[in-house]
Amino acid sequence: MLPLASKEKIKFIKSLQLRKNRQKDQSFLVEGSKSVIELLRSDFLVTYLLVSKLFYQTHFTLLEPYLSRIYMVKSDTLDKIGSFKTNNAAIAVAKITPNLPLKINKNEFSLALDGIKDPGNLGSMIRIADWYGISKVIVSKSTADIYNPKVIAATMGSFTRVKVFYTDLSAFIREVNVEVFGAFLEGTNLHEVKFGNEGLIVIGNESTGISSEIEQHIQNKITVPGFGGAESLNAAMSTAVICDNLRRCQGSDFPSIARK
Repeated sequence: MLPLASKEKIKFIKSLQLRKNRQKDQSFLVEGSKSVIELLRSDFLVTYLLVSKLFYQTHFTLLEPYLSRIYMVKSDTLDKIGSFKTNNAAIAVAKITPNLPLKINKNEFSLALDGIKDPGNLGSMIRIADWYGISKVIVSKSTADIYNPKVIAATMGSFTRVKVFYTDLSAFIREVNVEVFGAFLEGTNLHEVKFGNEGLIVIGNESTGISSEIEQHIQNKITVPGFGGAESLNAAMSTAVICDNLRRCQGSDFPSIARK
């Protein structure tokens, strides 16, 4: 019989909604069946889990190594503890990983995000990177916290596969030895851009775009062509369109990630 979650544990979990508490305890929340399952299959250190009876019974084999860290809660209580409006499966607490420097290697594309403020956008962009086989995302220090529950939720588990590095983005871009592409409202038509085998794609803030400090280091300004009356695209949508064109341009040179 699994022990019930104490009031102290529930209080602690609720406290991780706030960044200052996540930083203090170096812990973050993962909510919902899919994301928790992805977490348990990753290299993240899971400190404990709150699970419903059904989730426990359904995924016992996966949960077995964590038995000493599992606590039972009623399924209708989970959505009151975390940030999800509906969650009848599980909530996990995991340790934040160190902010380790990332290097762009040969034959590799990475994303750079400049001041992405919306947690949902950031999470979606990490998920998009994962879909298109991009495993590294370099972000400015002004970008939303990847461990925000809304970011983690929007990644749908992709946070376990995509590495994120917070840094002085301008300094980072100055030092890279690959072509740098930046998304602007005015630039070379994306459909005419010839992507090579390696590079860095910069996406700017939802409202103000790429900052002038970073713009001066971008060699290739590109734009997603519009055919209707909309003023602009959502930052995550632009990221998806650019990544899709990147992989389309590479064609058969990048077969391993292609979905069948």
